[in-house]
Amino acid sequence: MEIFVVPDASGTGAVAAGILAAVIRSKPDAVLGVATGSSPLPVYAALAEHQLDMSRVQAFALDEYVGLAAGHPQSYAEVVRSEVTERLGLDPALVSVPDGVAEDPHHAAALYDAAIRAAGGVDVQILGIGHNGHIAFNEPGSGLDSRTRVEFLAERTRQANARYFRSIDDVPTQCITQGLGTIREARHLLMVVNGADKAEILAAALHGPVSPECPASVLQLHPHVTVVADEAAAGLLGAKLGQVAVRVATPSA
Repeated sequence: MEIFVVPDASGTGAVAAGILAAVIRSKPDAVLGVATGSSPLPVYAALAEHQLDMSRVQAFALDEYVGLAAGHPQSYAEVVRSEVTERLGLDPALVSVPDGVAEDPHHAAALYDAAIRAAGGVDVQILGIGHNGHIAFNEPGSGLDSRTRVEFLAERTRQANARYFRSIDDVPTQCITQGLGTIREARHLLMVVNGADKAEILAAALHGPVSPECPASVLQLHPHVTVVADEAAAGLLGAKLGQVAVRVATPSA
């Protein structure tokens, strides 16, 4: 595991984008796992500045709400379209998001899991981390070998996401999410974390016990993990990660 610490969110975006750009230059048809949420968004903005030809890149989103109508501004399909596909110049036909309006979302989840495998797996999976340790929508208690499936959202997650909606009542209660087992099959996990409010859970994920109660702790089981955190989010790492090298990076890294 390698950890880069940068001054702020724009720095995390720049460093993570540099890692992704190197992968795409060496493999123009790379398969990326893309995440939504506030932490990954600076990554896409910084990656766009590299002006790469990404027309052959394939992308799979981590998750999607169940029940939001097509084109809903808070659906992850819409966020991925505007922030990833259009910003980076991806071919829309090569970008996949779980079907949150499928008649049978459980079947849609199984098909999505199979599609990732059929594409040869994900080369680099971008991740954020929730305040309760969730990655994608794998809430505490998720199986460490779980597959893409329908899940209920924890109330804390709904409260955190309510800022994107008119009220908490508008936040969906279910989602389709890649499972922890699905995510672990990616060849490289790239986690981006910003803010002092994430410091405690980040330290727990990287140094605490590997447990379903902290889903992000599965990073400890993966052979190739990169964490890019701002100084606030990394505030507890120096004290708790004695055996993991913490590197200070400049945004141009």
